[in-house]
Amino acid sequence: MSEQHQEVTIKKVSGMYEDWFLDYASYVILERAIPSIFDGLKPVQRRIMHSMRELEDGRYNKVANLVGNTMKYHPHGDAAITDAMVQIGQKELLIDTQGNWGNILTGDGAAAARYIEARLTPFALEVVFNPKTTEWLPSYDGRNKEPNNLPVKFPLLITQGVEGIAVGLSTKILPHNFNEVLDASINILKGKKFQLYPDFLTGGYIDVSDYNDGQRGGKVRVRAKIQQEDKFTLKITEIPFGTTTGSLIDSILKANDKGKIKIKKIEDNTAEFVEILVHLAPGVSPDKMIDALYAFTDCEISISPNACVINVNRPEFLNISEILRRNTDNTVQLLKRELEIELNELEEQWHFSSLERIFIENRIYHDIEEEETWEGVIQAIDKGLKPHIAHLMREVTEEDIVRLTEIRIKRISKFDLDKAQQYIESLEDKIAKVKHHLDNLIEFAIDYFKNLKNKYGKGRERRTEIRVFDNIDATKVAVANVRFYVDREEGFIGTSLKKDEFLFECSDIDDIIIFRKDGTMMVTKVDAKTFVGKGVIHVAVWNKNDKRTIYNLIYRDGKNGPAYMKRFSVTGITRDKEYDLTNGNKGSEILYFTANPNGEAEVIQIWLKPMQRIKKIKFDINFSDLAVKGRASKGNLVSKFPIKKVELKEEGVSTLAPRKIWYDDTVKRLNADSRGELLGAFKGSDKILTITEKGDAKLTTFDLSNRYDEELLLIEKWNPKKPISCIYYDADKERYFVKRFLLEDTLNPQSFFYSENPNSFIELVTTQNVPIVDIIFAKVKAVEREPETVNLEEFISVKGIKAQGNQLTTYKIKQMNLHEAIEEPEEDDIDDEEIDPTIGEQASLFDLPTENLNDESSEDEQNEQESEDSIEE
Repeated sequence: MSEQHQEVTIKKVSGMYEDWFLDYASYVILERAIPSIFDGLKPVQRRIMHSMRELEDGRYNKVANLVGNTMKYHPHGDAAITDAMVQIGQKELLIDTQGNWGNILTGDGAAAARYIEARLTPFALEVVFNPKTTEWLPSYDGRNKEPNNLPVKFPLLITQGVEGIAVGLSTKILPHNFNEVLDASINILKGKKFQLYPDFLTGGYIDVSDYNDGQRGGKVRVRAKIQQEDKFTLKITEIPFGTTTGSLIDSILKANDKGKIKIKKIEDNTAEFVEILVHLAPGVSPDKMIDALYAFTDCEISISPNACVINVNRPEFLNISEILRRNTDNTVQLLKRELEIELNELEEQWHFSSLERIFIENRIYHDIEEEETWEGVIQAIDKGLKPHIAHLMREVTEEDIVRLTEIRIKRISKFDLDKAQQYIESLEDKIAKVKHHLDNLIEFAIDYFKNLKNKYGKGRERRTEIRVFDNIDATKVAVANVRFYVDREEGFIGTSLKKDEFLFECSDIDDIIIFRKDGTMMVTKVDAKTFVGKGVIHVAVWNKNDKRTIYNLIYRDGKNGPAYMKRFSVTGITRDKEYDLTNGNKGSEILYFTANPNGEAEVIQIWLKPMQRIKKIKFDINFSDLAVKGRASKGNLVSKFPIKKVELKEEGVSTLAPRKIWYDDTVKRLNADSRGELLGAFKGSDKILTITEKGDAKLTTFDLSNRYDEELLLIEKWNPKKPISCIYYDADKERYFVKRFLLEDTLNPQSFFYSENPNSFIELVTTQNVPIVDIIFAKVKAVEREPETVNLEEFISVKGIKAQGNQLTTYKIKQMNLHEAIEEPEEDDIDDEEIDPTIGEQASLFDLPTENLNDESSEDEQNEQESEDSIEE
């Protein structure tokens, strides 16, 4: 008996696990973590909204009361419901909050549910609820009814965004801008193209290059908005979505502790708006520090969207465009159902009002006076109505006749036939209007979306600015946080060799380039101790794609071979691989070596060992006569005879052409890669002029790390001899003024426009030598004044930067047009290569007929060099 009992009750754990876990996973996916595509809400959110509508009376309710009422529908604890309600309230769309609801900027939590209050917003009342179009289900205990989906007539899902983790899958839909979503829905209905990008309440910048329409596999990069307060202070005014001021500050302090950045202190002055002040350490560049904050802290984060929704009890992965299309179609169908319900109600009102008029006007109520039974009364009324009901929209039912018998005598006695007819006609107008909307449903839906935007769109403008981010090279912005040493005798380099020769400070993520006496070169990462070989002659920090650093080299080919010279740069390598810079013969040795950060080419003196055949044992070589080629090139012959010594005779100057700089407005950065507007060719002391809308003129270097985040009226290469011409409007004096001035050669901002009146503005700024402006005047009392042409150079002389200037005109101006400049190009703007490849091709280094001065590297060697340069790390 016991054996039989065991056979009945024993079940394998694996089978139990499979069934129970699948049930649990399905429950979490469908009932807790993933939102519905139709109303954009998770079950707990839907139940909260339904509960709030149930208690809605126009006044605020305690959140504790709302949570308690929600527990009739949601079989979980009050803490989970409170947290979900707070999250909805912080999105500032569906719930009108009162009290301390926390702060999404600082991450502070809300007060207890008994202290805070809430009610539905007018927007929620208009678009979320309609009992007539709602499908109802019994609640978990069967005592109440709850909505299967709320009839939301708006793309709520992609506007609010959502995040949830279920069993085996998750969802992350980023929030989008209210007005942009409505515009996109209108475009869908009009058959036009649309594109949506995320928008966050926390503001900041966003790069949507890889957004991939919100599908799995896409990503967005989000940055804080950082401004330079002064040369010692940075101010963070907006933070990335998903962070708080506390987490952001912690990441900055952590990066500082690790030595990635160097700051003096940090202040958090956040209240209603974000204000984090980062005080820089002495000697730290503000522009490089902004890049470093983006590279090493949470000032830049990457977010990977994953649009997973519930569609008819099944999870489905979609993109934002498809979700919006389905939401828009759902809204159209809900509007159609509402119109159909309204039409049916109006027709019913018209039907009974017409019956009532017939019943009273024709005194049919007198026909029932002699009837003694209820059936007789019904039949008498039915018989009396028949001659008058041919125009009705439907047949008269017994229910209609019963309603007629319920009309009170007082109403019959005071019945006004004209008013009744007017009411019926007004119903007919409404019916015609509803039928028109049904016949033109798409146009009706478009008007509905436009009306929502007009009523609720104000104050919901985009907060997150869309930009294309520049890729920050962490090695270029990392602070030098370690000391680097070399043991030349034993051939070691690293940060732990503190008893050996100190070289420089660098970052722990830098690459280091090493040259040895035997003519080999390698690049390796910074480490505590690395063996690189004996005979180290040069160690330095190496930057990838650095075309400006040129190495000048003379080496002996083999133990007793001839000497060659060459110039080359190192732009691409395979890390930790040794490269031979000589011809590869055993016993080769470097006789002379220099590293030149700006392509300098020095003059050196060669001393040969005395021999009978040599007439000239001393001669000079100028490296500027030698072309810059690849590191694998053999080089040019210096001498076939043994060299006694090489001495520096004269320091060199740069042989590189002025560097061409472009400004890319999409990323607000300079570059040398031909992206954006060409500013010109720059030498070491040249500067860039920027003028902002606020009236600040600023000179900067042409360092590629510079940032230009302010709205610029002008950016160009600065010519100190060119005056700046400005036309501005003074709102206090209601006049236009003209001023011309020169800037001082300083990197401090120089203000030339002073006005506290917000209506004052700069109309025009130019650096043309001869600026000519056409002025078109506004009509005044139907009098039209002829346009004028003003030569600003003749109109006003160059004065100080703080001068008010001369009044341009007393008449009202409609428009100003600046003539195009006709000016000679500057010498620096000649279209030459950065390095002239022809230098040294035909040059003779010294008067020795036996010397071969042409580059002897073979075509195969050059191809090998190009192949190595293209290797990625």
